[in-house]
Amino acid sequence: MNNKFHNKYRISSTRLQNWDYGWNASYFITICVKNRKHFFGEILDGEMQLSDIGEYANQFWNEITNHFPFVTLDAFVVMPNHIHGIVIIDKPGDGKKLSNDAPDDAMVNTNPIYPHKNQQMANISPKPGSLSTIIRSYKSVVTKNARQIHPDFVWQSRFNDHIIRNDISFQRIKNYIINNPRNWDNDNFNKE
Repeated sequence: MNNKFHNKYRISSTRLQNWDYGWNASYFITICVKNRKHFFGEILDGEMQLSDIGEYANQFWNEITNHFPFVTLDAFVVMPNHIHGIVIIDKPGDGKKLSNDAPDDAMVNTNPIYPHKNQQMANISPKPGSLSTIIRSYKSVVTKNARQIHPDFVWQSRFNDHIIRNDISFQRIKNYIINNPRNWDNDNFNKE
């Protein structure tokens, strides 16, 4: 696999190969602030006290379903420097194709001058209705509003995901998210 784009090396994807992140599934998401800065507030006595930016992170997460009606949200928590949440993609049928989706090749520009470049961009761009599109939209709206308060606010460029495969795992992850503020002293993200 060629790991260059525009003659620059790319970091390989951490996503599960052969899995389409637009498919129906439950996903455990973690998104961190760059350099783990505490923009979202602080933990006091095991409870999260949200800053104004933390309020935005919370508000816009809860608004995801307004923009992506095929999404259901479950457990979610804003921590001082990251968020954890469960995103459930639940499209009609098996979720592998929405009835109003464009054909797979619709994103490919047929410009004869740069057909290879256009195909490369189509291959690496988040697909409509995918987990990456949902998270990119969320990060964007939080960033836009957070920078009105603190112009240095920046997310890490990527996010972590885990496909939840069964009910036992779902409950374990849900409990982890709910109890995260109480366990902050031992949290790996508790470093600034």
